[in-house]
Amino acid sequence: MRLIVCTDLDGTLFPNGPAPESPGAAARLRRLVTLGDVTLVFVTGRDPRRTEQAMEEHRLPAPDFVISDVGATLSAVRRGSWEISRAWRDALRDDWPDGARERLRESLAGVAGLREQETDRQSEFKLSYYAPAHENENDLLEQVLARADRSNVETKLIWSVEPDGSRGLLDALPRRASKLGAIQHLLSEHEFDRDRVVYAGDSGNDLDVLTSSVPAVLVANATDDVRRRALRESERRGTTPFLYLARGGFLGMNGNYAAGVLEGIAHFHAEIGPWLEESA
Repeated sequence: MRLIVCTDLDGTLFPNGPAPESPGAAARLRRLVTLGDVTLVFVTGRDPRRTEQAMEEHRLPAPDFVISDVGATLSAVRRGSWEISRAWRDALRDDWPDGARERLRESLAGVAGLREQETDRQSEFKLSYYAPAHENENDLLEQVLARADRSNVETKLIWSVEPDGSRGLLDALPRRASKLGAIQHLLSEHEFDRDRVVYAGDSGNDLDVLTSSVPAVLVANATDDVRRRALRESERRGTTPFLYLARGGFLGMNGNYAAGVLEGIAHFHAEIGPWLEESA
């Protein structure tokens, strides 16, 4: 049952909103991902320090790899020790050589509505901002990209919204950096079988993976907006067969959080369903 489970944390692996959690779902998922032939990858917008805090607070199983900073950092985890991938760092350095990040930061200083997030939420290959939660954020993103182009800094933008809808979250990254880019690098570097991968997410910063050719599940507690965007973009890209929307009902669970992760894994790998039933 070789399997590579890649999962977002907040709002996916553990609750981060009002939707109820299915009793026993987290424990059932823990039993699955701690099997010897399952590789567990956390994929999060959190920085490494906050990721470790979440792992401790929610008593998460130990991962084999962590993709943090929305894909800007990739680490292998061995017996509690984190080792940052030099190869991934070098790839991002090609996009953002010395001075590029600061040039971009200076060029975005005058964009109306953008406010830099706290210093400890920034990283070497990530600039993070708060922004108004626009009905349509395209104008803002186009303005930011135009300034990045004028600064000659190859940039990718990741847009998401706080779970309560109060404000937008904008991450500016090197062109190759993203959750999807880091996952693809990890799979290639370690020669993982792409057919054995399942990704799980719930928010806007998961959309690049959810709408790719990586088998992925959008958990049921995702907002209607994220659900619409995932369906629209996957249809546009021709990747609809790779996207599964958790809806609940699997093993009597509601499809939220860990229950949705399990439902998606069973959808793409039906042979796991009986094992999950027996482990209940």
